Amino acid sequence: MNEKVGLVVKNAFQSSGAKVSVAYSGFCGRSGVNEYHITIVPEKYDCISNQIEWIQESYKKLLEKLNLKLDSCVFRRFFFSDLANQHQYIKTHSLLNEAQNNCATSIISQPPGPDAKIAMWAYHIFDGGSLNFSDNGLARRKTIHFWDTNIACPEWKTVYQQTEGVLLKYKNICEKRKMRISENLIRTWFFVQDIDTNYKEFVEARKKIFAENGLTSETHFVASTGVEGASTDVRAKISMDAYSIFGIEQKQVQFLVAPEYISPTYVYGVTFERGTVIHYSDRRHILISGTASINNKGEIVHQGNLIKQFDHTLKNIEVLLKQAGANFENVCVFIVYVRDITDAGVIRQEMKNRFGNIPCLVTWSKVCRPGWLVEIECQAISDQHNNNFPEF
Repeated sequence: MNEKVGLVVKNAFQSSGAKVSVAYSGFCGRSGVNEYHITIVPEKYDCISNQIEWIQESYKKLLEKLNLKLDSCVFRRFFFSDLANQHQYIKTHSLLNEAQNNCATSIISQPPGPDAKIAMWAYHIFDGGSLNFSDNGLARRKTIHFWDTNIACPEWKTVYQQTEGVLLKYKNICEKRKMRISENLIRTWFFVQDIDTNYKEFVEARKKIFAENGLTSETHFVASTGVEGASTDVRAKISMDAYSIFGIEQKQVQFLVAPEYISPTYVYGVTFERGTVIHYSDRRHILISGTASINNKGEIVHQGNLIKQFDHTLKNIEVLLKQAGANFENVCVFIVYVRDITDAGVIRQEMKNRFGNIPCLVTWSKVCRPGWLVEIECQAISDQHNNNFPEF
């Protein structure tokens, strides 16, 4: 890669005989710590076992091209088209089996079609040496970054009970690490089965547990995405991935708001931040929550019109990025959720037209309101020179 300090460099190409689309971005920090986001999506129909092999082969070639080792990966998410039938490959294939990889591994049923039965998003960090990664945590100087994945409580019956169980289980994980949800939790992803039916119960339970742990409209929430998805256990109505940081200083955390364009989420009864920035001496990590076509009153904009909703969603994201001192040039990866599977191809082409080589995955996943046809989340990194903040 042609490395440029302080800039996000992006590239994409076809691999495995044009069977797989590979995209990557890299941020090269002044401190010598580089970050990479990678997406790999099969583009030719075949059985899942063959598609996994294509992904692994392409992944290996890309890491060689970037001079990265496999153990520089700290987080991977695999998107399956039919996890209930495909979960057998998780235990039998080394790339998918978390026990065989020193890497946090998220597994979710969200079809990444049209021809892909599986797709991958991977996040790598390179600082010139071996990473100190254990218990899903990456030790960095004074901080430890944790990616906890596939948290579920399928033994409980109701959506409300499962949501409570997931968050309390995660709270216990945090407490064992001497962390608190209110101080150390940075971002969540919630995957809800049959979201049209179950979202209300999920929202009520999350609000209750958050309030009991110091997350309210008077304090703050965390960046988040809540969309349709299923885990390996069909009984799990709710599952969660989470990102937290031990040792983070409160001055490093900035919450993004744009009330003149996008209403605060508590206006319509939900509890997450529009975006969160984590400041370091040489960079800003910008985590944009799942964002849709919404106005400053919490209303759906452009009901029924896919492209206009897509445009408005991007405008909302642009406003949030601007507040963080960034723009679309700083985005490292997009994850896009479409409610109607027939819209996936159109949105995939729109993303390609507007953002070119940026890593991007488009999945079939209903969002939290039936009227929203598309939802987009992203992560960005921007250059910063401020020694008042610690190094990443």
